[in-house]
Amino acid sequence: MGHSTKKLNLAGQRFGKLTVLEPAENIGSKTVWRCRCDCGKEVAVKTCYLRSGHVVSCGCALPQGRSCGLASLTYVDGTCVEMLRARTVRRNNTSGVPGVDWRPSKGTWRASICFKGKRHYLGSYHRFEDAVQARKRAERELHDEFLSQFALSGEKKMKQPAG
Repeated sequence: MGHSTKKLNLAGQRFGKLTVLEPAENIGSKTVWRCRCDCGKEVAVKTCYLRSGHVVSCGCALPQGRSCGLASLTYVDGTCVEMLRARTVRRNNTSGVPGVDWRPSKGTWRASICFKGKRHYLGSYHRFEDAVQARKRAERELHDEFLSQFALSGEKKMKQPAG
């Protein structure tokens, strides 16, 4: 049985500190909503993150007294900051390197990376080392740049004088 094609209307509903205002531009095939936090900041959040409880605020309540569990994860443009920082290898990974898998039908290693809700294919390689190198290069260009920009924006917010 497939997923329902009926689009949910979340306008006016509350999820934690967020009130849904209106639909925003989709991220890939995922529906995104413009929400206003109780602190006044507006953020765009995917439907699935609102309904699952992954995102319950703009992040204003998290820096000093971070809670544990799903509500404590920070999502920016569909990307979980904590998961990028952790650089963990999933339990079902067979190569030992995230985003690198063996394609037996083609006899090649495939490299890919997910970022901001989209999977980017980095190529197919006959040598495992070449696929790993492509993945590591993409991590530096996408993930590391994103994390450094996120850290800088967080520092600027914390250094701003109270109004």
